[in-house]
Amino acid sequence: MASLRKTAAALAAAAAVLFAIPPTASAGPAPHNTHGTLVRENFDRLPLGPVTAGRGWTTDAEGGTLTVAPSTTGHGRELRIRTEGNGRAFLVLDDLTLPGNSAWARMRLRVADYPTAPDWAHWTLAEASGSDSPTLVRPLGGQYVPTEKANFFGVGSDLGATGDWTAWKTSSPATAGKWRCVEFHLDATDNRVTVYLDGVEQPDLTVSTNNNGGTEDDFVFPTFDKLKLGWQLYQADPTPSSYDVRLDDIAVSTRRVGGCGA
Repeated sequence: MASLRKTAAALAAAAAVLFAIPPTASAGPAPHNTHGTLVRENFDRLPLGPVTAGRGWTTDAEGGTLTVAPSTTGHGRELRIRTEGNGRAFLVLDDLTLPGNSAWARMRLRVADYPTAPDWAHWTLAEASGSDSPTLVRPLGGQYVPTEKANFFGVGSDLGATGDWTAWKTSSPATAGKWRCVEFHLDATDNRVTVYLDGVEQPDLTVSTNNNGGTEDDFVFPTFDKLKLGWQLYQADPTPSSYDVRLDDIAVSTRRVGGCGA
């Protein structure tokens, strides 16, 4: 009897172990990918004051400055960008390697004022490029539209086969003085750029190989190795004459970072 009790106990223990083994990855949700993030920066570990470089990034400025400043929300720090006239000031991720030449990016931004002159004043908040092609891809930018007396977000490009264009849409107004959480996806499978504002996809802003704001030539990504985030206005003597932009919570990843929901 003692021998039978031991055998039964051993069988019960083995069954318990089998039931405790978790299902394989194919039988459940995919495991969380902890290696998807390529870049992350929230400026909280940087000293206050002018900045020219950080961990994995440098800066590019002409007629503008970049400063680490106390957060306007009262928590942590953020990057303050200040430009005069048609100056520029960018945080530059200049040593990127994007798996499959594709990536997701997210940042929080606040633009104190957008231009109201001259007509069709054009501005850029993000620009991606590669050393193998002159094409500049601008996944986040926009334009002042005098017929609407307002600024609107748009995706654009320059110096490539499709020419210089910004595909702004009135369905995506650019509101001054308001924090926005913006995301964009660079998808090389169809040279597609998709934009999200505050967690909501903006399908009107999507551009791709044969659906863009340029010529009838194909819109084709360069092999991306650089991403610039900041501010540039291209027209001289704009109104207002200076621009104040705040950036925070920057991330670039092989998968959507998220965090932009209400």
